Amino acid sequence: MSPAPKQGRPPNRRKPLDPARAATFQVLRAVSERDAYANLALPALLRERGITGRDAAFATELTYGTCRTRGLLDAVIGAAAGRPSEAIDPVLLDLLRMGTYQLLRTRVDAHAAVSTTVEQAGIEFDSARAGFVNGVLRTISRRDEKSWVDELAPDPARDPVGHAAFVHAHPRWIAQAFADALGADAGELEAVLASDDARPQVHLAARPGVLGAAELAESVGGTVGRYSPYAVYLPGGDPGQLAPVRDAQALVQDEGSQLVARALTLAPVDDDAGRWLDLCAGPGGKTALLAALAVEHGARVTAVEPSSGRADLVVENTRGLDVDVLRVDGRNSGLEPGFDRVLVDVPCTGLGALRRRPEARWRRQPADVPALAKLQRELLAAAIALTRPGGVVLYSTCSPHLAETVGVVADALRRHPVQALDTRPLFEPVEAGPPSAQGPHVQLWPHRHGTDAMFAAALRRVAG
Repeated sequence: MSPAPKQGRPPNRRKPLDPARAATFQVLRAVSERDAYANLALPALLRERGITGRDAAFATELTYGTCRTRGLLDAVIGAAAGRPSEAIDPVLLDLLRMGTYQLLRTRVDAHAAVSTTVEQAGIEFDSARAGFVNGVLRTISRRDEKSWVDELAPDPARDPVGHAAFVHAHPRWIAQAFADALGADAGELEAVLASDDARPQVHLAARPGVLGAAELAESVGGTVGRYSPYAVYLPGGDPGQLAPVRDAQALVQDEGSQLVARALTLAPVDDDAGRWLDLCAGPGGKTALLAALAVEHGARVTAVEPSSGRADLVVENTRGLDVDVLRVDGRNSGLEPGFDRVLVDVPCTGLGALRRRPEARWRRQPADVPALAKLQRELLAAAIALTRPGGVVLYSTCSPHLAETVGVVADALRRHPVQALDTRPLFEPVEAGPPSAQGPHVQLWPHRHGTDAMFAAALRRVAG
């Protein structure tokens, strides 16, 4: 007689992840294996698989949240596993991160968070490693996030920056960079770090001369921005599907970036002949706003972008506008000097836009800063050389790191024939605070202004 069949699902027939968790896991693997960008990979995957509504919202929260809090999650996983997180198989580690985030930072039932993760571990590997995942997650589930943080975070009395960094899931070096940039306002560090975890509001820029901000806001169900005369805040949804964006009447652009482009046009220049330059143009958002404003001033914009793909984006974002796009290195552009206004929005660490790039805080390293600062100094030097005496250079970067901001500007003031202008009036009505000891520059902050942490310094070229 043959044995009676076992009741229930056979032991090797494990249940795969539901669509939302499966999408999250795939994006986490892409981020870990291929340095993918979660904010690009996830929306594409959701569209491809037809994931919408509550499932899409859950996948978004789980993916971005897991990416943002990776350092904190890894510390908890390492403590629960009794081994450093880097000693765990990378695939298992991504599964554990996804499960741990659900346990510590969502209202997902603990049993569901554990069981779905364990089942997938069994599919990816075997029962032994599924058992390992089960044990780690069950250990984590016995305590809440505060309990784990109290045990694992640095002592706030001895290392307040390290404690704040751990609590808000930032590498310590980034938290220290923010504290240094805040200076006397370093007490706002917790607010800065917390703002990186808030979902950023989508900002649109109405194209000057084509559509007003009030008209754009009414057509898309948004609200007029606080600072930029072109800004509109969206309540949600996919901005790429909006008719004004599709028809090139508006761009998706952070309000801080709008203010930077506008500031260049407001800088005092004697006898502006209408030669304007965007020396680091890709992907073209600031270029488009400059070009639209140039029409009102009778000026023409030249845009420089060495990357072919980003140069294509400049062309796309400035369609319908009179812009000359050059695919050359801004440090050696071959352009004839004599520009009246030059924007040099340099490549940077992007520490000012971490809220928009969930994985970026863990991808960047302190060793990235010196090479970027060298490139920034070289680009600013090239911008100054291309500017005529009496013309203005606006140096900007989406990072508050002092080595990328006041350090670069101070170097230029020592080495090149430029004078610092008071940049603050160019950003009105923003209240950017009093001038720092390093100079009258502007540093925007997400927790203060709701923008990316853009830095800007206006420099006037003098004879020499």
